[in-house]
Amino acid sequence: MDFGWASRLVHYMLCFQLNIKKKYELWSLVGADPVRFSLIEFEQPTGLNCEYIENLENLRCEVTNEMASFWERIGVSVDAGPSSEQIIRACQRCQEWSRDDRMRLGYLVIFIGFIEGRKYSTATRASLARIVMDLEKFENYPCGRVAFKVLMDSLRAKDFTKSYTVDGLIQVLQGLIYHALPELGANYGNPIPNKPSSLLLVFKDGKRRKCFKDAINKRVIFQNGTTYM
Repeated sequence: MDFGWASRLVHYMLCFQLNIKKKYELWSLVGADPVRFSLIEFEQPTGLNCEYIENLENLRCEVTNEMASFWERIGVSVDAGPSSEQIIRACQRCQEWSRDDRMRLGYLVIFIGFIEGRKYSTATRASLARIVMDLEKFENYPCGRVAFKVLMDSLRAKDFTKSYTVDGLIQVLQGLIYHALPELGANYGNPIPNKPSSLLLVFKDGKRRKCFKDAINKRVIFQNGTTYM
């Protein structure tokens, strides 16, 4: 399913942030009212497992011969985590691998590309990447909580007055804006008929980006079915 990324729209939201004390909450003026972005607003549209566990990012996975062999197959030292670049190359030569190894590679694609979402050449953390060796453990791991933390830590470190890149699943913020301003979503988000089960995919794209700022500044409010400007 297509997803059109509207970076300018999300940039406006990030520039309208309010100064709050909670580390893992973000509040922005979207329209007339402040909109919260927290773990709750991240979990709902993504459907990712965001359950709490202790030592979320400090896992200990024993380095076995099987793990060393798999890491060698993808061209990475057993003490390091793979990058997107290395995973793409591995995908091009995995046709003859075992079913389990191909599933592990697929899970690494998801983890590196979406959960951590770092730069193309940046290696993911080995301690987390190693979870894929236990397929059932990875499938039940709260990757959503990791993804949310990666995103928030990245956002907190940015200066939005300069050029910047963000780690993590930043696309969630685009969906949040469209839901906070239904008229904006209807006019610019290209909503999909018969909404998909994933709220992240309700809106297809936002191509008329030059109009976003004016639309947000109009501060559209919906109350009891009435639109106020």
